[in-house]
Amino acid sequence: MYKISEFVEMTGLSKETLRYYAEVKLLEPAYIDPSNNYRYYDDGSYFLAILLVKLRGFGFTIQEMISVMEDESFEHLEDLLNQKRNNIQVQIENLLLRIEEIDAFIASGKEDNE
Repeated sequence: MYKISEFVEMTGLSKETLRYYAEVKLLEPAYIDPSNNYRYYDDGSYFLAILLVKLRGFGFTIQEMISVMEDESFEHLEDLLNQKRNNIQVQIENLLLRIEEIDAFIASGKEDNE
């Protein structure tokens, strides 16, 4: 079992984030000591925390992360990751189009000044 301070150091998640994740039932402590309310996490918690860190880094919303965690088999995780990847690809394409529009606008301004 890991104390919350140890778990914070291991995962990179803040105490506030861990408390919030517990509140929304995303990642609950493995054990809460009834005498002092200290939270303890185990190796299974560590695996889930690292998964959540990765998902957050991939741009998953809290609701999307909850959906992944509710599907304990992670059967649909690959589908969700592919959807996220496709959405990012569309965003990249849209940003590249914007860059082209900006470049064209700048070029047209230079032509007008000549």
